[in-house]
Amino acid sequence: MSLEIVNGGALTTVQDLGRFGYMNKGFQVSGAVDDQAMRLANILVGNDQKEAVLEATIMGPSIRFTAPAVIAMAGANMTPKLNGTAMPLYEAVEVHAGDTLVCGFAMTGCRGYLAVAGGFAVEPVLGSRSTNLKCGLGGYEGRALKTGDVLELRTEKATLPHMEKRKVNAAEGSFQTPVSVDKLPVLRVVPGPQSEYFTEKGQKTFAEQAYTVTQDSNRMACKLTGEAIEFVTSGDIISDGITTGSVQISSSGMPIVMLADHQTTGGYAKIGTVISTDIPAIGQRKPGEKVRFSYISVEEAQKLNLERKKYLDTLDKKING
Repeated sequence: MSLEIVNGGALTTVQDLGRFGYMNKGFQVSGAVDDQAMRLANILVGNDQKEAVLEATIMGPSIRFTAPAVIAMAGANMTPKLNGTAMPLYEAVEVHAGDTLVCGFAMTGCRGYLAVAGGFAVEPVLGSRSTNLKCGLGGYEGRALKTGDVLELRTEKATLPHMEKRKVNAAEGSFQTPVSVDKLPVLRVVPGPQSEYFTEKGQKTFAEQAYTVTQDSNRMACKLTGEAIEFVTSGDIISDGITTGSVQISSSGMPIVMLADHQTTGGYAKIGTVISTDIPAIGQRKPGEKVRFSYISVEEAQKLNLERKKYLDTLDKKING
Protein backbone atom coordinates (compact mmCIF):
# COMPACT_ATOMS: atom_id res chain seq x y z
CA MET A 1 0.00 0.00 0.00
CA SER A 2 1.25 3.49 -0.73
CA LEU A 3 0.44 7.15 -0.35
CA GLU A 4 0.76 9.28 -3.47
CA ILE A 5 1.55 12.93 -2.87
CA VAL A 6 -0.79 15.01 -5.02
CA ASN A 7 0.49 18.26 -3.51
CA GLY A 8 3.20 18.58 -0.87
CA GLY A 9 1.79 21.70 0.78
CA ALA A 10 4.06 24.44 2.11
CA LEU A 11 6.48 22.11 3.92
CA THR A 12 5.68 18.46 4.58
CA THR A 13 8.38 16.12 5.86
CA VAL A 14 8.74 12.70 7.45
CA GLN A 15 9.58 13.09 11.15
CA ASP A 16 9.86 10.89 14.24
CA LEU A 17 11.23 11.80 17.69
CA GLY A 18 14.62 12.74 16.28
CA ARG A 19 18.20 11.67 15.72
CA PHE A 20 20.04 11.50 19.04
CA GLY A 21 23.71 10.98 19.81
CA TYR A 22 25.23 12.77 16.82
CA MET A 23 25.33 16.46 17.79
CA ASN A 24 29.06 16.07 18.51
CA LYS A 25 29.40 15.23 14.80
CA GLY A 26 27.41 18.31 13.78
CA PHE A 27 24.06 16.59 13.04
CA GLN A 28 20.96 18.28 14.41
CA VAL A 29 18.43 16.19 16.33
CA SER A 30 15.55 17.12 13.97
CA GLY A 31 12.28 15.24 14.62
CA ALA A 32 8.73 16.50 15.12
CA VAL A 33 8.50 20.05 16.46
CA ASP A 34 5.30 19.10 18.32
CA ASP A 35 6.12 15.67 19.68
CA GLN A 36 2.89 15.61 21.68
CA ALA A 37 0.69 15.82 18.55
CA MET A 38 2.94 13.25 16.86
CA ARG A 39 2.56 10.82 19.77
CA LEU A 40 -1.21 11.28 19.95
CA ALA A 41 -1.64 10.63 16.21
CA ASN A 42 0.42 7.44 16.52
CA ILE A 43 -1.51 6.24 19.57
CA LEU A 44 -4.80 6.66 17.72
CA VAL A 45 -3.68 4.37 14.86
CA GLY A 46 -2.02 1.78 17.10
CA ASN A 47 1.57 2.69 16.26
CA ASP A 48 4.45 2.98 18.68
CA GLN A 49 4.53 6.57 19.95
CA LYS A 50 7.96 7.00 18.34
CA GLU A 51 6.79 6.00 14.84
CA ALA A 52 7.47 8.38 11.97
CA VAL A 53 4.63 10.61 10.79
CA LEU A 54 4.16 13.38 8.24
CA GLU A 55 4.62 16.88 9.65
CA ALA A 56 2.97 19.66 7.64
CA THR A 57 3.60 23.37 8.24
CA ILE A 58 1.08 26.20 7.66
CA MET A 59 -0.43 24.62 4.52
CA GLY A 60 -1.07 20.88 4.50
CA PRO A 61 -0.59 18.33 1.69
CA SER A 62 -3.02 16.51 -0.58
CA ILE A 63 -2.63 12.72 -0.57
CA ARG A 64 -4.17 9.85 -2.55
CA PHE A 65 -4.35 6.37 -0.98
CA THR A 66 -3.87 3.29 -3.18
CA ALA A 67 -5.28 0.75 -0.68
CA PRO A 68 -7.32 0.69 2.56
CA ALA A 69 -5.60 2.16 5.62
CA VAL A 70 -6.23 3.73 9.02
CA ILE A 71 -5.08 7.32 9.52
CA ALA A 72 -5.27 10.05 12.17
CA MET A 73 -4.39 13.74 12.22
CA ALA A 74 -3.38 15.82 15.24
CA GLY A 75 -1.91 19.23 15.92
CA ALA A 76 -2.87 22.20 13.76
CA ASN A 77 -6.37 22.29 12.29
CA MET A 78 -5.69 22.21 8.57
CA THR A 79 -9.39 21.57 7.86
CA PRO A 80 -8.68 18.12 6.36
CA LYS A 81 -11.24 16.77 3.93
CA LEU A 82 -11.57 13.14 2.88
CA ASN A 83 -13.17 12.92 -0.56
CA GLY A 84 -14.56 16.41 0.01
CA THR A 85 -16.05 15.68 3.44
CA ALA A 86 -14.61 17.16 6.63
CA MET A 87 -12.40 14.68 8.50
CA PRO A 88 -12.20 14.91 12.32
CA LEU A 89 -8.94 15.62 14.10
CA TYR A 90 -7.71 13.42 16.96
CA GLU A 91 -9.69 10.44 15.72
CA ALA A 92 -8.70 7.31 13.78
CA VAL A 93 -10.39 7.14 10.37
CA GLU A 94 -10.55 4.30 7.85
CA VAL A 95 -9.69 5.19 4.26
CA HIS A 96 -10.15 3.13 1.09
CA ALA A 97 -8.27 2.68 -2.17
CA GLY A 98 -8.69 5.78 -4.31
CA ASP A 99 -9.61 8.06 -1.40
CA THR A 100 -8.04 11.52 -1.40
CA LEU A 101 -7.16 13.56 1.67
CA VAL A 102 -6.89 17.30 1.11
CA CYS A 103 -5.49 19.56 3.83
CA GLY A 104 -5.68 23.34 3.71
CA PHE A 105 -4.32 26.35 5.59
CA ALA A 106 -3.79 25.93 9.32
CA MET A 107 -6.81 27.69 10.81
CA THR A 108 -5.47 27.12 14.32
CA GLY A 109 -1.95 26.05 15.14
CA CYS A 110 1.01 25.89 12.77
CA ARG A 111 1.96 22.23 12.33
CA GLY A 112 -0.27 19.26 11.59
CA TYR A 113 0.66 15.57 11.94
CA LEU A 114 -0.59 12.61 9.91
CA ALA A 115 -0.01 9.09 11.24
CA VAL A 116 -0.82 5.93 9.25
CA ALA A 117 -1.25 2.54 10.90
CA GLY A 118 1.75 0.35 10.07
CA GLY A 119 4.29 3.13 9.69
CA PHE A 120 6.15 4.52 6.69
CA ALA A 121 8.68 2.32 4.88
CA VAL A 122 11.53 4.82 4.91
CA GLU A 123 14.97 3.62 5.96
CA PRO A 124 16.39 4.90 9.25
CA VAL A 125 19.53 7.02 8.91
CA LEU A 126 21.71 7.21 12.03
CA GLY A 127 18.90 5.60 13.99
CA SER A 128 16.06 7.88 12.90
CA ARG A 129 13.57 8.31 10.03
CA SER A 130 13.44 12.07 10.61
CA THR A 131 14.20 14.44 7.76
CA ASN A 132 17.22 16.68 8.28
CA LEU A 133 16.64 19.35 5.62
CA LYS A 134 19.96 21.15 6.10
CA CYS A 135 22.03 17.97 5.71
CA GLY A 136 19.67 16.38 3.16
CA LEU A 137 19.39 13.06 4.97
CA GLY A 138 16.69 10.85 6.46
CA GLY A 139 12.98 10.87 5.70
CA TYR A 140 12.09 10.81 2.00
CA GLU A 141 15.34 11.51 0.13
CA GLY A 142 16.31 14.01 2.82
CA ARG A 143 13.84 16.62 1.57
CA ALA A 144 10.30 17.93 1.79
CA LEU A 145 7.62 15.96 -0.05
CA LYS A 146 6.45 17.16 -3.47
CA THR A 147 3.96 16.23 -6.16
CA GLY A 148 4.52 12.72 -7.50
CA ASP A 149 6.31 11.28 -4.47
CA VAL A 150 5.15 7.84 -3.35
CA LEU A 151 5.45 6.67 0.27
CA GLU A 152 5.11 2.97 0.98
CA LEU A 153 3.96 1.51 4.31
CA ARG A 154 5.88 -1.14 6.24
CA THR A 155 2.66 -2.93 7.23
CA GLU A 156 -0.76 -2.54 5.61
CA LYS A 157 -3.73 -2.32 8.00
CA ALA A 158 -7.21 -1.80 6.57
CA THR A 159 -8.81 -1.54 10.02
CA LEU A 160 -8.01 -1.76 13.72
CA PRO A 161 -9.78 -3.21 16.77
CA HIS A 162 -12.22 -0.95 18.61
CA MET A 163 -12.30 1.86 16.05
CA GLU A 164 -15.11 3.51 18.03
CA LYS A 165 -12.79 4.37 20.94
CA ARG A 166 -9.87 5.62 18.86
CA LYS A 167 -10.48 9.30 19.55
CA VAL A 168 -9.26 11.77 22.14
CA ASN A 169 -10.10 15.20 23.51
CA ALA A 170 -7.01 17.19 22.58
CA ALA A 171 -7.54 19.65 25.45
CA GLU A 172 -7.45 17.08 28.25
CA GLY A 173 -4.38 16.33 30.33
CA SER A 174 -2.76 18.27 33.18
CA PHE A 175 0.41 18.78 31.14
CA GLN A 176 -1.27 21.41 28.93
CA THR A 177 0.52 24.76 28.72
CA PRO A 178 -1.15 27.39 30.95
CA VAL A 179 -2.40 30.69 29.54
CA SER A 180 -2.07 34.22 30.89
CA VAL A 181 -4.89 36.62 31.75
CA ASP A 182 -4.69 37.92 28.17
CA LYS A 183 -5.13 34.33 26.89
CA LEU A 184 -1.56 33.93 25.64
CA PRO A 185 0.36 30.66 26.09
CA VAL A 186 2.78 30.91 29.00
CA LEU A 187 5.95 29.01 28.19
CA ARG A 188 7.60 27.71 31.34
CA VAL A 189 11.36 28.27 31.41
CA VAL A 190 14.20 26.94 33.55
CA PRO A 191 16.64 29.85 34.17
CA GLY A 192 20.12 29.90 32.68
CA PRO A 193 22.71 28.74 31.86
CA GLN A 194 23.92 32.33 31.29
CA SER A 195 21.55 34.28 33.54
CA GLU A 196 24.42 36.42 34.80
CA TYR A 197 24.70 38.06 31.36
CA PHE A 198 21.36 39.81 31.91
CA THR A 199 20.46 42.62 34.28
CA GLU A 200 17.70 42.19 36.84
CA LYS A 201 15.60 44.46 34.64
CA GLY A 202 16.33 42.30 31.59
CA GLN A 203 15.29 39.10 33.35
CA LYS A 204 12.13 40.80 34.60
CA THR A 205 11.30 42.02 31.10
CA PHE A 206 11.65 38.48 29.73
CA ALA A 207 9.27 37.08 32.34
CA GLU A 208 6.66 39.86 32.15
CA GLN A 209 6.36 40.98 28.52
CA ALA A 210 4.55 39.37 25.58
CA TYR A 211 6.61 38.51 22.49
CA THR A 212 5.45 38.10 18.90
CA VAL A 213 6.54 35.31 16.52
CA THR A 214 8.32 36.74 13.46
CA GLN A 215 7.94 35.79 9.80
CA ASP A 216 11.44 34.26 9.60
CA SER A 217 10.71 31.56 12.20
CA ASN A 218 11.13 27.97 11.02
CA ARG A 219 11.90 24.42 12.19
CA MET A 220 15.27 25.62 13.43
CA ALA A 221 14.04 28.36 15.73
CA CYS A 222 11.08 30.47 16.73
CA LYS A 223 12.26 34.07 16.53
CA LEU A 224 10.44 36.63 18.62
CA THR A 225 10.13 40.39 18.74
CA GLY A 226 9.04 42.71 21.53
CA GLU A 227 10.65 44.72 24.33
CA ALA A 228 14.43 44.33 24.28
CA ILE A 229 16.04 42.31 27.07
CA GLU A 230 18.81 44.23 28.77
CA PHE A 231 22.35 42.82 28.99
CA VAL A 232 24.84 43.59 31.74
CA THR A 233 27.37 44.42 29.02
CA SER A 234 26.99 42.08 26.02
CA GLY A 235 25.27 38.83 25.11
CA ASP A 236 28.22 37.39 23.21
CA ILE A 237 29.72 34.22 24.66
CA ILE A 238 32.21 31.58 23.56
CA SER A 239 30.03 29.19 21.56
CA ASP A 240 28.68 26.32 23.61
CA GLY A 241 26.06 23.61 23.29
CA ILE A 242 22.45 24.26 22.30
CA THR A 243 19.44 22.13 23.16
CA THR A 244 15.82 22.17 22.06
CA GLY A 245 14.12 24.94 24.02
CA SER A 246 17.27 27.01 24.60
CA VAL A 247 16.33 30.70 24.59
CA GLN A 248 19.15 32.70 23.08
CA ILE A 249 19.01 36.47 23.26
CA SER A 250 20.28 38.13 20.09
CA SER A 251 22.50 41.21 20.09
CA SER A 252 19.35 43.29 19.59
CA GLY A 253 17.87 41.87 22.80
CA MET A 254 15.26 39.65 21.13
CA PRO A 255 14.54 36.05 22.24
CA ILE A 256 15.18 33.11 19.88
CA VAL A 257 13.72 29.77 21.00
CA MET A 258 15.54 26.75 19.56
CA LEU A 259 13.34 24.09 17.94
CA ALA A 260 13.88 20.66 16.37
CA ASP A 261 16.41 21.64 13.68
CA HIS A 262 18.48 23.88 15.97
CA GLN A 263 22.21 24.22 15.44
CA THR A 264 24.54 22.24 17.69
CA THR A 265 26.34 25.26 19.20
CA GLY A 266 25.71 28.98 19.51
CA GLY A 267 27.42 32.20 20.59
CA TYR A 268 24.49 34.13 22.09
CA ALA A 269 23.90 34.03 25.85
CA LYS A 270 20.94 31.90 26.91
CA ILE A 271 18.53 33.38 29.44
CA GLY A 272 16.69 30.09 29.95
CA THR A 273 15.37 26.88 28.44
CA VAL A 274 11.71 26.26 27.56
CA ILE A 275 10.76 22.97 29.22
CA SER A 276 10.10 19.99 26.95
CA THR A 277 6.43 19.89 28.02
CA ASP A 278 5.87 23.35 26.51
CA ILE A 279 7.83 22.99 23.24
CA PRO A 280 4.64 21.84 21.44
CA ALA A 281 2.94 25.11 22.43
CA ILE A 282 5.55 27.35 20.84
CA GLY A 283 5.88 24.98 17.89
CA GLN A 284 2.21 25.62 17.12
CA ARG A 285 2.43 29.43 17.11
CA LYS A 286 2.23 31.10 13.71
CA PRO A 287 3.98 34.35 12.70
CA GLY A 288 2.14 37.28 14.25
CA GLU A 289 0.94 35.29 17.26
CA LYS A 290 2.24 35.98 20.76
CA VAL A 291 3.63 34.11 23.78
CA ARG A 292 4.74 34.88 27.31
CA PHE A 293 7.40 33.30 29.52
CA SER A 294 7.49 32.28 33.18
CA TYR A 295 10.36 30.88 35.25
CA ILE A 296 10.05 27.53 37.02
CA SER A 297 12.52 25.23 38.77
CA VAL A 298 14.22 22.16 37.33
CA GLU A 299 12.27 20.03 39.80
CA GLU A 300 8.95 21.45 38.59
CA ALA A 301 9.97 20.85 34.98
CA GLN A 302 10.84 17.23 35.71
CA LYS A 303 7.52 16.70 37.49
CA LEU A 304 5.57 18.11 34.52
CA ASN A 305 7.50 15.92 32.10
CA LEU A 306 6.68 12.81 34.12
CA GLU A 307 3.00 13.82 34.29
CA ARG A 308 2.85 14.21 30.53
CA LYS A 309 4.52 10.84 29.97
CA LYS A 310 2.09 9.19 32.37
CA TYR A 311 -0.88 10.76 30.57
CA LEU A 312 0.27 9.61 27.13
CA ASP A 313 1.16 6.11 28.32
CA THR A 314 -2.19 5.77 30.10
CA LEU A 315 -4.03 6.92 26.99
CA ASP A 316 -2.01 4.48 24.86
CA LYS A 317 -2.92 1.59 27.15
CA LYS A 318 -6.59 2.63 27.21
CA ILE A 319 -6.84 2.71 23.41
CA ASN A 320 -4.46 -0.08 22.41
CA GLY A 321 -4.52 -2.37 25.46
